[in-house]
Amino acid sequence: MDDPLGPASPLNWDERRVPRWFPRALLYVFVFAAGFFAVRSLVTSVSHLLIIMLVSLFVSFAIEPAVDWLSDRGWRRGPATGLVFFVTFVLGGLLVFLVVELVVRQVSTLVDDAPRLLRNAANWINHRFNTKITTDSITRQLRKYQSELANTASNVGGRVVSVTGSLIGVLFSGLTVALFSFYLVADGPKVRRGICSVLPPARQRVVLALWELAIRKTGSYLYSRVVLAVITSIAGWIAFTIIGLPSPAALAVWAGIIAQFVPVLGTYIGGALPVVIALLNDPPKALWVIGYLVIYQQLEIYVLSPRIAARAMAIHPAVAFAAAFAGAEVLGPVGAFLALPAAAIVQAFVSSYLHRYELIEEPLVAEA
Repeated sequence: MDDPLGPASPLNWDERRVPRWFPRALLYVFVFAAGFFAVRSLVTSVSHLLIIMLVSLFVSFAIEPAVDWLSDRGWRRGPATGLVFFVTFVLGGLLVFLVVELVVRQVSTLVDDAPRLLRNAANWINHRFNTKITTDSITRQLRKYQSELANTASNVGGRVVSVTGSLIGVLFSGLTVALFSFYLVADGPKVRRGICSVLPPARQRVVLALWELAIRKTGSYLYSRVVLAVITSIAGWIAFTIIGLPSPAALAVWAGIIAQFVPVLGTYIGGALPVVIALLNDPPKALWVIGYLVIYQQLEIYVLSPRIAARAMAIHPAVAFAAAFAGAEVLGPVGAFLALPAAAIVQAFVSSYLHRYELIEEPLVAEA
């Protein structure tokens, strides 16, 4: 019987054989897939460490300007770094203690005063809008669970820590970040020399330029946020005291910190709590609080921020929002916080190496 492929010949035999490159390509695909899954598993296993190192890098960027300032005045980098870290930890710990104490005290006060505040709000609404809203059932439930709510507000931190053991993890992560950051700052020149020693001169200039840019952007961002948070807290304290809100210091510190350190939406989140407290305490005061927040926000946008943070975050609000959202999706709250200085660094670096051309005269690019 004849072979349907024709008589055997070297040409036909080669056509029926597997190509010579196929086994090698199959081996490459297998090696690549195995390497990909191995690297993915390794990255997943050490993802927490990678996040800690990323945070440490940004912390070192924020601390290094102060250390350089002391170093330029004769301090050795080791003692200068230790002093800056000590001052930072003391001030940070004091701030956290004050905020936690004020917030817990405020929550306990609100729980105790909740029936009176609800009754005042209902009476004001009934008087203004001729309604017949009653709060008897809500008041009974609040009084029933009042002691439990107050105890929960006072002991929630201890309960969470005792159940989950999160305090140990937080302390360990904090110490790890502090250790990495300390050595990155104290041995900054040595670290940069080690990295640049394996790069050609042209790449060394790019790396050093990017490093210097990251230090300048991150440091100026952090310091400007701290200054603005202090100003916001002091102004809020004065305004809330004049308006007559309960615990004005707690509300002012809360609004100042949230407004400056929560990306994009911090102003609205920080101002929401004083408005709610004013509504419950005396509804007309909420209008005064909203008015103050609007006026202060305009003052900060057009007067304070251009003077204090002009060099820190020259980034469009839409880009800032997208960066914060992307950072939160990738790394959670840490990513949202680090996204803004990271976006500013990338934008400034790209702008430094991006060639700009003269714009044509067209209505679509005309100034609004």
